[in-house]
Amino acid sequence: MTRTAVQAASVPAPAQRKPRPRPPILLYTVVIAVSAFAVLPFVWMVLSSLKPLTEIFGQGFLPQNPSLDNFRRLFAETPALRALFNSFFIAILSTAGSLLFCSLGGYGFAKFNFPGKNALFSVMLVSMTIPFVVGLIPTFIMMRNWFHWIDTPWPLVVPGLANAFGVFFMRQYLSTVPDELLDAARIDGASEPTIFFRVVVPIITPALASLGIIFFMASWNNYLWPNIVLRDPNAQTLPVLIAGLQGSAGRTPYDLMMAGAVVSVIPMLIVFLALQRYFYSGITAGAVKG
Repeated sequence: MTRTAVQAASVPAPAQRKPRPRPPILLYTVVIAVSAFAVLPFVWMVLSSLKPLTEIFGQGFLPQNPSLDNFRRLFAETPALRALFNSFFIAILSTAGSLLFCSLGGYGFAKFNFPGKNALFSVMLVSMTIPFVVGLIPTFIMMRNWFHWIDTPWPLVVPGLANAFGVFFMRQYLSTVPDELLDAARIDGASEPTIFFRVVVPIITPALASLGIIFFMASWNNYLWPNIVLRDPNAQTLPVLIAGLQGSAGRTPYDLMMAGAVVSVIPMLIVFLALQRYFYSGITAGAVKG
């Protein structure tokens, strides 16, 4: 065998390229269709807020002459600015208070042993299955007859401070914090409040941010309970104000309602976009340990 033949025989054959996997066109199509179906009502809401009332239910989807007049009328003809302030005040106050008490409760269940701990935690979990409407009437009677809190923000803040879901969520997240870290702080002479606020809180910031988004959105969108306890127009929140614009058949100002809906969505979008990084990390990290 000649040298050329030997060299040719020793050269390995070129590796065959693996065919590229075909993109899942059907899956992409379904995802795009579902996403478009979910986004379409919001797009229609925004476009309708730029239309006059006579054009909202017309043939065209896009506004012929876009205008911000509906937003001007909303704040000029209704106490929308006051309702917007009330919504911000209640949502921020209830969110901050709930984060404080839920993190303290979760810290206690996760890092301390006390008599009846498991039984108390089980009762708290069972309470999550009870709908709020079951206790709606007794709670209203308490707010009216005992505390005299009707037409004040406190019925929307105080009852939900120690939220069972929030305590459970924080307990799951705090279970991942090493006990050695807390023991080291105790050896250094730190008190329990100091350990919690200076050691634990910086660690659980992602969980606090994700839970804060959930609480803020729940408080901001709350309608049933505020509609019952807030009767004074100057004390109402934005969802109650928007629902109150509805009139009899043919007399509902849908142009103002669409403008109010857009105004109510903007703060939630800002909060979520600002904290979405913490939201995703907090949700996933809290599920790694039961």
